[in-house]
Amino acid sequence: MITAMSHGCIYVLDQDSAKAFYTEKLGFTLTGDFDMGEGIRWLTVSPPEQPGLELVLADCRMGHDAETAEQLRALVAKGAIGPGVLATEDCHKTYRELVDRGVEFMQEPAERFYGIEALFRDDSGNWFSLSQRQS
Repeated sequence: MITAMSHGCIYVLDQDSAKAFYTEKLGFTLTGDFDMGEGIRWLTVSPPEQPGLELVLADCRMGHDAETAEQLRALVAKGAIGPGVLATEDCHKTYRELVDRGVEFMQEPAERFYGIEALFRDDSGNWFSLSQRQS
């Protein structure tokens, strides 16, 4: 029986840059950084309040042939991929903190039927919803 999701994958354009973005700007915890050989690097981070979920910051070549990797790189760079929703208890406060750390937002916090949401991109182009659920 499946009990939980342990890992998610975020394709990034540069793993060193992504490591800095996710740990320094978003405040995630580095949980793994290992050379697996053949140009494969296992790089994982976790949201500080959810250590059981590791996000793999994967090079687009990981698990793909060269043609697919280039297509994936183009989609990431274009900003066509939104890997998920990041939860916060106070969207306005977290928005201000992240802006102060240099995170670029596409949309300021706004009221939605499900709560308050802001949209930002990581340093590769992936976009995320930063959401505060309705009380």
